[in-house]
Amino acid sequence: MTSIEISELEDRIKQLKKELVHIAETTDLNSSETIYYSQELDQLITIYQKLSYTNMLLNGNNIT
Repeated sequence: MTSIEISELEDRIKQLKKELVHIAETTDLNSSETIYYSQELDQLITIYQKLSYTNMLLNGNNIT
């Protein structure tokens, strides 16, 4: 994945966070819509974290 795609993923995460807050405010924290958006956001964050970690390893940065 290129840095442009990572940037797009970051933008989508920011957008989905805003949508999640709006949905939670207008419905309920336990509504099916809020849970759906929360799960979608979780998936994107997980993908982002995995990509970031992989890129770090490929660039020779070690975690200690």
